[in-house]
Amino acid sequence: MLQYATRGLGRQIYRPILQRALFVSTPRSSDPWPLPHTPQHLSNTITPLDTPAPEPLPRLNETLETTRARLLYQSRKRGTLESDLLLSTFARDHLPTMSEAELKAYDKLLDEPDWDIYYWSTGNRTPPERWASSSILDRLRVHAKNEGKVVRKMPALS
Repeated sequence: MLQYATRGLGRQIYRPILQRALFVSTPRSSDPWPLPHTPQHLSNTITPLDTPAPEPLPRLNETLETTRARLLYQSRKRGTLESDLLLSTFARDHLPTMSEAELKAYDKLLDEPDWDIYYWSTGNRTPPERWASSSILDRLRVHAKNEGKVVRKMPALS
């Protein structure tokens, strides 16, 4: 009889604990989606300096008009909203007046990872040597400062 009494007591004690364990999520040590500009996000998005840039596709006989259209598309469809807004408005304002050499430099810049471009242009990280003296990145930094305090939104597709 004592066996049955202790078994019933055990059920009364452990059942609420087990039920609570089923419905309580485990605490996480860190946020899986950190906000931009936080130290955690900065440390998670660092690209190692020895990582080579991806080899661009050869675009033989591409006209300047086609190049501008492709770069405009690549500026709009980056994958992060921050990069999309920054690069699409930059492309809208500057692509029509860029020379062929500047278009090639901008094309190479777009081959870099999104967060690297974003943090280099906002000044939160120093760019690597290959981009330290780039006139395109300098123009992008001026554009990112938004000294005119313009409310930016995605340009129309037109």
